[in-house]
Amino acid sequence: MTAQTTQKTNPGRFFEDYAVGDVLTHAVPRTVKMGERALYHMLYPARHALHSSDQFAQGCGLPFSPLDDLVAFHVVFGKTVPDVSLNAVANLGYAEGRWLAPVWPGDTLRSVSEVIGVKQNSNGKTGVVYVRTKGLNQHDETVMDYVRWVMVRKRDLDAPAPAPVVPDLAKVVDPATLAIPKGLSFAEYDFTLAGEPHRWGDYQIGEQIDHVDGVTVEEAEHMMATRLWQNTAKVHFDTGARPDGTRLIYGGHVISMARALSFNGLANAQMIVGLNAGAHANPCLAGDTIHAWSEVLDKAETDAPGVGAIRLRLVATKGHAPFVLRGEDGKYRSEVLLDLDYWALMPL
Repeated sequence: MTAQTTQKTNPGRFFEDYAVGDVLTHAVPRTVKMGERALYHMLYPARHALHSSDQFAQGCGLPFSPLDDLVAFHVVFGKTVPDVSLNAVANLGYAEGRWLAPVWPGDTLRSVSEVIGVKQNSNGKTGVVYVRTKGLNQHDETVMDYVRWVMVRKRDLDAPAPAPVVPDLAKVVDPATLAIPKGLSFAEYDFTLAGEPHRWGDYQIGEQIDHVDGVTVEEAEHMMATRLWQNTAKVHFDTGARPDGTRLIYGGHVISMARALSFNGLANAQMIVGLNAGAHANPCLAGDTIHAWSEVLDKAETDAPGVGAIRLRLVATKGHAPFVLRGEDGKYRSEVLLDLDYWALMPL
């Protein structure tokens, strides 16, 4: 008798498998502890004091130091990959992201997504899927939510195109809706221990900041990071998954590297609380050296003592190429890897 060969793993969804209103409950909750912080700080040159020191965090009114905001993002994002982007061609953008509660060591995170839009591309081979993802902790509290959209392959090119639904997304998260962690106060903020003297009032809208340092991305470290977040996208691991035989650096790896580099000049932008927009402009590959620069887009006051919100554009580039985002044709320049628009909390 010939043994029957079967494949029981999740093959991922293709474009025609999505419909507006679908709710995707993603597998494998993840408990995050202090090891997560140690690994995060090993992978990235992260030095923001609030995420490094219990004593500093307690001086800011928190019970102890929360995990880095992007740890929450990566864990929540990683859960969604098998159901949203396993068969994606590209992750296209982000909007309406909010960090709603700190993630503490010992929290267990899980993710749920709702399909809020679909639109087949004119080539008939791919389509764009829009999802709103929530990350929840063990108390069923939403710690963050965001919208992202991905270009996904079709399995059956003859499958009929769905009626297009493109969600109307806010260009900017209203600063009045930003969630300030309970108890947070920068009234007694220690600028010496934070590393820089620059406060909210020292930054001007339109100001551009060169973050100076660069970090060369290596193959092994990005794959280790991507495994850490349990992101199973084939393009990050399998050289056969891309026509050119390269492994694509996970876009979140570029986000975290650029955010860590932004300490130089923005050491007091302590917590990320809003994600307005984001684009992975060009692929990043092993051997590329990431540099970063920021532009101040807006500022807002908050109700928390001594706490202001600052809206920043964070740009990661391949090589040191500050302050040039697009060419004369309006398209991103080839050296631009990331264009991220976010809100952060900073002492007044």
